[in-house]
Amino acid sequence: MRLVVFGLPLLVVILNWLWPLPLPLGLKGVAAALVVVAALYHYWSRLSSGSIFAPEFPRPVIILFNWAFGAIAFLMLFQIALDIGALLVALVTWQPVRIPVAARAAVGGLAGMLSAIGVANALRVPPVRDVSVTVPGLSPAFDGYRLVQLTDMHISRLFPARWARAVVERTNAAGADMIVVTGDFIDGSVAMRRADVAPLAGLYAPDGVLAIPGNHEYFFDYGDWMQHLSELGFHMLLNRHVVITRGGTGLVIAGVTDRSAPAHGQAAPDLAAALAGIPAGAPVVLLDHQPGDAREAVVSGVALQLSGHTHGGMIVGLDRLVARGNNGFVSGRYDVGGMTLYVSNGTGLWPGFALRLGRPSEITRFTLRAG
Repeated sequence: MRLVVFGLPLLVVILNWLWPLPLPLGLKGVAAALVVVAALYHYWSRLSSGSIFAPEFPRPVIILFNWAFGAIAFLMLFQIALDIGALLVALVTWQPVRIPVAARAAVGGLAGMLSAIGVANALRVPPVRDVSVTVPGLSPAFDGYRLVQLTDMHISRLFPARWARAVVERTNAAGADMIVVTGDFIDGSVAMRRADVAPLAGLYAPDGVLAIPGNHEYFFDYGDWMQHLSELGFHMLLNRHVVITRGGTGLVIAGVTDRSAPAHGQAAPDLAAALAGIPAGAPVVLLDHQPGDAREAVVSGVALQLSGHTHGGMIVGLDRLVARGNNGFVSGRYDVGGMTLYVSNGTGLWPGFALRLGRPSEITRFTLRAG
């Protein structure tokens, strides 16, 4: 499967697009070599750090790799469409298959432009997106309660301290009563990312900053990260909950570990443990990195689930495939048996494929309303 995924784009781009162009043979050879180098981005990433999830190159190099990788993917799709179109024209007109040089140049330019836009969209500091949620059973004392969600920051060489500092400033300016982070803080070990995550200590909300791990925390020294994030001021909800009170009434914020945890020798998500001992009648907001188990949360009486993980699918069209791997949940608000599930598009993005088209990043500000 890996051979098909990475080999097909190379074959299409080099043999179907590049080689027929009227260019000197030497220039074609150099261009083909550059295409191969770009397509092997994740291999170079592994060599740089030991993990494809943490490319340890200078930021401009990572940006260039992401642009080139995206351009190859788009060009493959456009060239296949061009080939099919030319074949259909040839069949209808009973003429040889011909693709004008101008058409090849056009799809090449379009692929490069779309990839550049996608990378630029991925790298921005997200705007605040407002979402109002009616929570059944919420006390009037909590009506208007503001909760800001960050998720999938993937702090790395691509999203460094400067970017993290800007996210913190924008989040604090949102005026939240509470800030929650639903996992995938980082890509890299504590030693690699210590300086880059340092600005996160500046996050502030009156009712605290709560968080859960995402699957990427398990890829890099999970125990060290849980300790370090706690030292930065995050209250980690590892199958646990806290109760926020207003005027004698309560709001439960619960969190679970990631469903990938058992594969790394860590505690599996345990919603029953997270909800053990909660006040009777208090509505529950659940933090769960992956949205796929939302239907189980409904059975446990959760009123609102906040998730991430999917990055919103990153690109319109690709989001349909991502949804299939997450029980149909990929971006935005869902009504799941009376429970509201919100799947954030993410604040940052994995540096191995940092493109966004039609699925913008976000800092999400929820205003809770009494039902």
